[in-house]
Amino acid sequence: MDFNALIAHWGYAALLIGCMAEGETFAILGGVAAHQGLLQFILVVLSVALGGMIGDQVLYLLGRKFGTRILNRFTRYRKKIGQAQRLITGHPKLFVIGTRFMYGFRIIGPVLIGASHLPPRVFLPLNILGAVLWSLIFTSLGYLGGELIGPWLHDLNQHLRHWIWLIIVLALVVGLRLWMRRRRKRRAPSQSSK
Repeated sequence: MDFNALIAHWGYAALLIGCMAEGETFAILGGVAAHQGLLQFILVVLSVALGGMIGDQVLYLLGRKFGTRILNRFTRYRKKIGQAQRLITGHPKLFVIGTRFMYGFRIIGPVLIGASHLPPRVFLPLNILGAVLWSLIFTSLGYLGGELIGPWLHDLNQHLRHWIWLIIVLALVVGLRLWMRRRRKRRAPSQSSK
């Protein structure tokens, strides 16, 4: 498996899809790939932004349609949900743009925004702006960190091989110990009855 060829061939699509669900890791790795010359920086930024924007748009629409039912399941967090909804009402621009930067709000934030019935004409442009800012920041971090991460990625195949062998050996050792323990337990009752 040639990691570099995979990135060059599937990189932009992988970034777009990856950033629809979980973004920071993919954005940073996209920046590293751009630093290594495997992908173009501006296309990485656009792919990451588009993926993040689509993911948040889908979650926002789910929040508009099913938000109340979804949020009612989180009875332990009613107070925090209420605080977040007051923030959305009072400062919708800051909340929509900032939700992608708040730890723990990446997935639930757009659902909360949708459930608050913030109009789509307000959400969409803020979502696009937030996605572009977020993409630029995290892709740039990856690009700047490419000096440190890049050499490790080139040796990824070798690292993976070592880890796979280590996992296989550990699984065999654990399996052998479990098998021996069961065997001893089976022998113990038969020996005590003699």
